Amino acid sequence: MLRGLMTDDEWAIFAPFLIAPCSRGGRPPKNHRHKLDGVLWLCRTGVPWRDLPTEFGKCNSVWKQFRRWCESGVWDLMLQALADGGAALD
Repeated sequence: MLRGLMTDDEWAIFAPFLIAPCSRGGRPPKNHRHKLDGVLWLCRTGVPWRDLPTEFGKCNSVWKQFRRWCESGVWDLMLQALADGGAALD
């Protein structure tokens, strides 16, 4: 088990932004929480994508989901919601 993963309360903040109908078609991700945990873990540690622990899934799959969230504006929405809510980013 890795340290620093999201708590259920933290996931409850992000889940509404990430769990939406898949508009691109294809197979939806099995677990958005694991993907987000992987991205946040990478941000905290600063390691290359290829060094992502296998607990988060394949590094390429996590990267592809990260790119989809970037292109769709999900990151901007989440960060703005955190800023508006007065949440502190640690």
